[in-house]
Amino acid sequence: MHIAAVLVALALAACDTPPSTIAEVVRKSDKVQSRAELERVLGKPHRLTRTGPAETWTYKATDGEISFLVVGDNVRR
Repeated sequence: MHIAAVLVALALAACDTPPSTIAEVVRKSDKVQSRAELERVLGKPHRLTRTGPAETWTYKATDGEISFLVVGDNVRR
């Protein structure tokens, strides 16, 4: 029973591992212009903060974090 709990915990921890470097994230998102495209290419952000009508979508990478400014439906760098 305890071994199963440990295996589940390890599997969940592995899901939180960033999949790419910042350079790879930039390359993947290079042509992205809309909120839907950003989510399709990179998935849901690890952290989302809102300031008025603007949102900052932050993604973890193996070598740091990268953020995108989303205003309305537009992604700005």
